[in-house]
Amino acid sequence: MADYLLVHGAMHGGWCWRTVRDLLTARGHRVLAPSLTGQGEHRHRLSPEVGVATHVEDLAALLWYEDLTDVRLVLHSYAGILAGPVAERSGERLASVVFLGAFLVRPGQCLLDVEPPEVARRYRAQVAAAGEGRYLPADASFLAQWGVRDPELRAWAGPRLTDFPFRCQTDPVHFDPGPLDALHKVWVRHTEPFLPNLRPSLDLARSRGWKIRTIPCGHDMMLEAPEATARLLEDVAAGY
Repeated sequence: MADYLLVHGAMHGGWCWRTVRDLLTARGHRVLAPSLTGQGEHRHRLSPEVGVATHVEDLAALLWYEDLTDVRLVLHSYAGILAGPVAERSGERLASVVFLGAFLVRPGQCLLDVEPPEVARRYRAQVAAAGEGRYLPADASFLAQWGVRDPELRAWAGPRLTDFPFRCQTDPVHFDPGPLDALHKVWVRHTEPFLPNLRPSLDLARSRGWKIRTIPCGHDMMLEAPEATARLLEDVAAGY
């Protein structure tokens, strides 16, 4: 049996892992699916000071306080950029990292550095239009962009999306790549649709020889294909 730490992406919260968490727990695994500061049920803690370092601290502190070891870290979307700093802080507690449609950055890059220029410009404009340049506003229309097609699922997930701190998109991510390089890593591609802004991250994973797996659904794999996602995570934990 494995220990999993499931980390959501931008605008989401631990709630998005509900079905995957229940499937894995029913099969005897231990699963933690926290909400990062300012997201999900912690949205009341959203502030302009929340940035990448805040979320790295969330995860490193959780690993320490729960005294977890041999953990399968699973990072969705935005959370991929937390991998390097978390591995540097807590690599001895990790067994593997699964990048579930997740962004990758090199040391010193920020999230917007690895987004297409037109996407970065659009996000900056949306943040500016929202006032004070602090947050990317949550909008249910993102679900269509992410390929969530089921109307009931969209109706359930849409109201739970949370404004996202813009610092998480603009903070440079500083880390020693060595601890992450030492871990087993898998990058998971979704295909319906595949988001073009993830192409640089997929290409980087391939160039480094990481194993690439595929789930035929949209970007929110844990919502659209929870059974396939849970099975894939078990396969990775078993070494497949």
